[in-house]
Amino acid sequence: MFETVDYSVTDRVGVIRLNRPTVLNAWSGTMGRDLTAAVAIASRDPSVRSIVLCGAGRAFCAGGDLNEDYPRNAAGYIDMRRTIEKVSTPLMLALRDAPKPVIAAVHGPVAGIGCSLAFASDFVLAAESTYFLLAFTKVGLVPDGGALAFINARIGPTRATELALLAERLPAVRALDWGLINAIHPADALEAEAFALAQRLADGPPVAFANTKRMVNAAAYSTLREQLALEADLQQEQSESGEYDEGVAAFLEKRPPRFGDRVQTLQLNN
Repeated sequence: MFETVDYSVTDRVGVIRLNRPTVLNAWSGTMGRDLTAAVAIASRDPSVRSIVLCGAGRAFCAGGDLNEDYPRNAAGYIDMRRTIEKVSTPLMLALRDAPKPVIAAVHGPVAGIGCSLAFASDFVLAAESTYFLLAFTKVGLVPDGGALAFINARIGPTRATELALLAERLPAVRALDWGLINAIHPADALEAEAFALAQRLADGPPVAFANTKRMVNAAAYSTLREQLALEADLQQEQSESGEYDEGVAAFLEKRPPRFGDRVQTLQLNN
């Protein structure tokens, strides 16, 4: 049905599996569109009462695919704004607006927009070897996909700022201690545990669950759409700043980035 995602339904549980294992399920535009369509199908299907989001191979999602041929704007810069508005924003809103509980079962690296996918879900179960990494600033970008909104809602701005600015790995054990995720399981039991939770939720009252999610969204994510629009604007600014080009070049050349010694003074708007 899809190029980069597998979708199936078993015992009232819709299972959406990222399926680009040779590149650690790195994000692409096609994957974003496939995921959005799969979430929409599961959300509309009356036989599906809960959703599990997981990844094939050695990782849940290693972040954006830097080899992706992203569209460019009239000025010749990568059109980050269009990509975010047309691909990642609809997906994150679909996950939050889904009237059914969404469980992310993550393992291995969960980086960049992989964090956005996980934390947009209602529950996050992680394998013992999992680590989370907001790697955006390492390549001269800002977090997108709603990552900061989701993390801030879960554990507050202090931890969200730390993860975003330092761009260091956060092991699953510490993520659990911080309250960022719900549980840790051995890797070989992770999906079984996620499926068991999904079936437990499938036995629950679907209308009450849908309305509870609406209440959570109203309390924690009332400004999510505005945040996603701001991300699109600021990510476009980053794509044209020169920092992104240097960050990607450094990553591909396996060297530390040299972002420059000139300090820019920026005006922060509310």
